[in-house]
Amino acid sequence: MGALSVLVLVAVFLVLLVLGTPISVSIGISTLCTMLLSIDFLPSVTTVAQRMATGLDSFALLAIPFFILSGQFMNRGGIARRLIEFAKVLVGWLPGGLAFVNILAAMLFGAISGSAVAAAAAIGGFMVPNMEKEGYDKAFSTAVNITSSTTGMIIPPSNILIVYSLASGGVSIAALFIAGYLPGILVGLMLMLVSGIIAWKNGYPTVPGISAKEGILKFFDAIPSLMLIVIVIGGIVAGFFTATEASAIAVLYTFILSVMVYREVSWKHIPDILLKSAMTTSIVMLLIGTSMAMSWIMSYENIPQSVSAFLLNLTQNRFLILMIINIILLFIGTFMDMTPAVLIFTPIFLPVVMNTGMNPIHFGIMMVLNLSVGLCTPPVGSVLFVGCGIGNVSIENVIKPLIPLFMAMIIALLLVTYFPWISMILPRVFGY
Repeated sequence: MGALSVLVLVAVFLVLLVLGTPISVSIGISTLCTMLLSIDFLPSVTTVAQRMATGLDSFALLAIPFFILSGQFMNRGGIARRLIEFAKVLVGWLPGGLAFVNILAAMLFGAISGSAVAAAAAIGGFMVPNMEKEGYDKAFSTAVNITSSTTGMIIPPSNILIVYSLASGGVSIAALFIAGYLPGILVGLMLMLVSGIIAWKNGYPTVPGISAKEGILKFFDAIPSLMLIVIVIGGIVAGFFTATEASAIAVLYTFILSVMVYREVSWKHIPDILLKSAMTTSIVMLLIGTSMAMSWIMSYENIPQSVSAFLLNLTQNRFLILMIINIILLFIGTFMDMTPAVLIFTPIFLPVVMNTGMNPIHFGIMMVLNLSVGLCTPPVGSVLFVGCGIGNVSIENVIKPLIPLFMAMIIALLLVTYFPWISMILPRVFGY
């Protein structure tokens, strides 16, 4: 029954994806079809519904809708523009300065909003037209915006790290948040290195010089936005509040900043912001619920144990095991959204890597960084589609400039995979 269950689960899921069925529905139907091999229809439906409800019954998951709502306030509240101006002060003077500004601003905005799509839309909507005006190739500008936006998945606060905490059985969210900083910065630096080389070869211009007085003014203008990182992460590390409580504080802070301080969000915009946040939350929660049901049926059929045994029998070499897992996840990321991928494959691969001595925190960062590459690839790369839409560039035209940036992300992934201290040094400093 085990082999037949795996075949039905995978076959139904892939067929539904090819037919264009939403991924959450594909996961739910494939799970139900697999369960029908063992029990009748009504008990199967009841069990799937129960597992979906149970999977969503988690205090940690309350952080996700709050971080989504705070991201909506930031997207509308002029925060992205202020971060871009601040980034110009720091890196705009370098060769290919506007590409560096795009990357740094995306890192900062992603770190504040926790959303790659929001970063691609907010930063790209301002930077891509400006880069084109200064003589940058539009496809290159779009590629830089797409790849740099994914750093928000690793640099906290990150919704996907909260999902990984749930899937892994309770790895500390605070530890994951702290562990994400150095890998996220590493990805940004690798993207800057490649972008700088391309910009130098093509003779792209730098940002005109900014006076010391103007630089100081831009810095102070960005401080209220940057303070969100200090308040949220600092409060979690200091033990003042949990990640879930921090997400609520983030909503309050961004509301005050957008509505009362910057005054770029009026009261009449708030219903629309709440509606969009609710819609995004419902999509994410449906993905989580159906993925948790699929994870349960996979566990019931002993699929994680079988995969673990297969990989460990295939080789005991830690280097090769991690390479195989990375290749599988890179493939998975091309057609599956990050949330279900983390929920489904964490229970499969986590036991394998723990047998090799890998820390669950380190694996979580590696997995999220790996799947972030999939956000930039067809056929389901959400950031790719948003970035191309913002830049008004076809996917075919953006693929060529994306390739060297992909390679930069993969090199960063390999460094994070095989040098654990990159992920683990900060958690250990803070006692995790």
